[in-house]
Amino acid sequence: MSISRKTITALLAAGALAAGVAGCAGSSNTPAATSPASSSSSISGEITVFAAASLKATFTKLASDFEAKNPGTKVTLNFAGSSGLVTQITQGAPADVFASADTKNMAKLSDAKLIDGTATNFATNVLEIAVPPSNPASIASFADLAKSGVKVVVCAPQVPCGSATETIEKATGTTLAPVSEESSVTDVLGKVTSQEADAGLVYVTDVKTAGEKVKGIPFPESDKAVNTYPIATLGASKNKELAQAFIAAVTSADGKKVLDDAGFGTP
Repeated sequence: MSISRKTITALLAAGALAAGVAGCAGSSNTPAATSPASSSSSISGEITVFAAASLKATFTKLASDFEAKNPGTKVTLNFAGSSGLVTQITQGAPADVFASADTKNMAKLSDAKLIDGTATNFATNVLEIAVPPSNPASIASFADLAKSGVKVVVCAPQVPCGSATETIEKATGTTLAPVSEESSVTDVLGKVTSQEADAGLVYVTDVKTAGEKVKGIPFPESDKAVNTYPIATLGASKNKELAQAFIAAVTSADGKKVLDDAGFGTP
């Protein structure tokens, strides 16, 4: 049977149209499968980390290392006494991560349902006596801090280092008469380095960070108050993926080495 030229032309045109439709259907699926946005697992953006004052040196390094390993990220750090940071957070201060110098202050946020999930303990710390290099009051023990005329500075009771001081006082039956109670351990250290005080109770890590600016005097009673440091993502965080990645970096082997080098213990 013969087919007219007109019929052949019509059949060819229909085949080309069908092929074009099939081609369009295939091309619409391809970008979805290979789209960089859907396949990329890299992190980016900014987070704000609220951390205990005693973590200033280590977290500054950890944040710098984190940003270097993750281009496109920025970590803003806010250091203060843990209790003060808790107050800021409960009053609505924007933060993504909180690292406390004790579990009590972290528990306040947990009880208020302001953290995401559960906190992770990542370090421990104990107190040490810091004195000016010349040790003008001849301090040699914890009991010496209670001697008449000794100008000793401590943290306020609500601050973790202040709570630890009270614990040791009770355990040893020693009552101190501080000339001032500071809102953070770095403020206590500052009073000693400026020689406004004969002695101050700070963490072993603070003494190490201060170097030759102070002389550290360890005392055996410090093991009566070992502070455990927890870290957590805050529920109000707008970048929880990045916050969790930073916490993972802090608790990683590399993070542990930074903390170990600074004098922190392992929980």
